[in-house]
Order: sequence, then structure tokens, then C-alpha cells
Amino acid sequence: MMSSESESTAANSNNDEQQQIKVTRMAEWLKNADAVCFDVDSTVINTEGIDELADYFGAGEAVAKLTKEAMEGGMKFEEALDARLKLINPTQQGVDKFMALHAFPIMPGMRELVVKLLTSGKQVFLVSGGFRQMIAPVANEIGVPVNKIYANNIMFDEEGKYAGFDDTEPTSRSGGKAEAVKRIKASNGFQTVVMVGDGMTDLEARVEGGADAFICFTGVVRRDAVAEGADLAVGEMAQIMDLLL
Repeated sequence: MMSSESESTAANSNNDEQQQIKVTRMAEWLKNADAVCFDVDSTVINTEGIDELADYFGAGEAVAKLTKEAMEGGMKFEEALDARLKLINPTQQGVDKFMALHAFPIMPGMRELVVKLLTSGKQVFLVSGGFRQMIAPVANEIGVPVNKIYANNIMFDEEGKYAGFDDTEPTSRSGGKAEAVKRIKASNGFQTVVMVGDGMTDLEARVEGGADAFICFTGVVRRDAVAEGADLAVGEMAQIMDLLL
């Protein structure tokens, strides 16, 4: 009969073996990938952009609660997006001022990872449930062209008042990231695409015709259901870089 210490050692060894299998498989996926798609909030940057915007407009606590529920799959994304924007009630002038005053911190190693992917012949896309107005500067910082952004767009009327969001964007609804990845594959003739992100909407991009593999990034927040469903979970961008060596 095995002692508890022996059982623990055997379990740890088995976990290490399973982890190594995951690492080896992901390295192969990345080697064969035509493109890698990154979520932005809590992945490329170390915060949730919509929560920062909500704080600026005085609706931070209520919006953060809805963001958490949406990221954990507790409500349809389009419902959460609509509810959050109505709470924020942004104006064009206010968003412009927010962006002028606010810079989103890029995750350590992100710029280097983009360079490594591009020099390895991979294309890089940003696929986000956030807003183009806030993501374009981030894309510029890490060297991703704006035409490789799939994200939402806040709409304003002639007076600069909030007028809803563009519901033709695939990322404005549940399952939208999978649809965005399908469009990326179809329009570019890609065979293999890897998705990287922290939330349930990112995990859901791994469907037939969508992302072929999913890396859960836990460096800002770990969502257990997402991490457990991922092909691999990493806490640092350097870990993805290591898979490319």
C-alpha cells in the first residue's frame, strides 16, 4: 500500500507529464500556425479597458460586476455590452479626453512576443470585445496594424451623445470571437490559428472552423473554468515566447 507521500509524488509526476504533453502540443500548433489572435483586455494590457472607461464616467463598480459576469460566461455578451454602455453613457468628447489622459500598460513581454511571431512568419490579430477607439493606440504600441483589429465600435450622434454600438461587428455578440477568427481564416486562406486570451469568450473561439487551439493567459486574472478548458494555460508572455524557440 502506497504512503500518502508516495501517492503525492506519483500525482505530481503525472501532472508534470500531462503539462509537458500540453506544452509539446502547443509548440507544434504555434509552429504550424498562420496567425495568432490575442484578446486585449487582461491579456495584451493588464486591465479591462471598459472598466477603466466606466470609472472615468463614474459607473465603475456596476460595470466591473457586469464585466466579471460576462467574462465568466454568466450572461450573453451582447446583453452585458449593451447594459455596460448604457450605464457608462459615454460622450464623444468624454472618450476623447479619457484617451488623451489614459495610457494602458502593456503586459511585460508582449511587444517582444509580437516581434518574434512576425519574424517567424506568423500574422498577429487583435480580437476583442473592447472598443476600437481604445484598442487602436494599443495596437500601434505593439506593432499590429489597425486593419488587423476585430473589435467593437461605440457610436455617437451628431452632438457627440452616445448612440449605441455597431452590432454588425462580430465581436458585439456571444460567439463573436469564433466568428471573427472564421473570417480571418477565410479571408486570408489560413489553415491554423491560435487564440490567446483570459475569458470565456476567448475559449469559445476554439470551435470548428475557428481557432484550432487556445492558450489561456492567467497573468492578470485566472478564471478556473477557462484555464481548465484551455489547451494550455500560461501566466507570462515569455512562456509563449519559449514555445517558439
